[in-house]
Amino acid sequence: MAAASGGGPHTPSVRIAPIDLAARVDEALAVQAVAFGLGPDEIEVRRHIVLRHLDHPRARALGAMTPAGLVGFVYGMPNERAHWWSTVVEPYLRATGSAHWLDDSFVITELHVHPEFQNRGIGRTLITTVTDAVDQPRSILSAIDTESPARGLYRSLGYQDLARQVLFPSAPKPYAVMGAPLPLLRRARD
Repeated sequence: MAAASGGGPHTPSVRIAPIDLAARVDEALAVQAVAFGLGPDEIEVRRHIVLRHLDHPRARALGAMTPAGLVGFVYGMPNERAHWWSTVVEPYLRATGSAHWLDDSFVITELHVHPEFQNRGIGRTLITTVTDAVDQPRSILSAIDTESPARGLYRSLGYQDLARQVLFPSAPKPYAVMGAPLPLLRRARD
């Protein structure tokens, strides 16, 4: 278990711990909806995807919790080339000479923190805690291909662009695939 907090005296403490994401999927997707701007139809589609991912025997999920409830979550699993995500990104990675990143990697499937709790180190604690517990030597993920606080966080952890302008079916914006050796980089005060 890890702790993350920040801000002033009115900032509730946040506890990072493993969660049964299948049991809390609706609560997690409510956080994702606010953080990622998703509508009800998109949430319903993602609900089925999350539950299917959690059937993977080595999927890991952590939650960021306050006394009022879940304010962030991360989950991922060892990557497999047969997974849908891998089949979409593989041609882009092959084009940049980075297809080997699909092997022996832990993929961060989702990482979201409620906007009211962002910029407090919660996302950093979630992703470093989940990846510290895996056996793979590296991690991969995809993020919207814009200069954003999320991409800045990933870069500060050691993730580098492996492929950009990756188009997922029905996604309105292109993504970047990023990879980092594990363990992830830490800031001096971590």
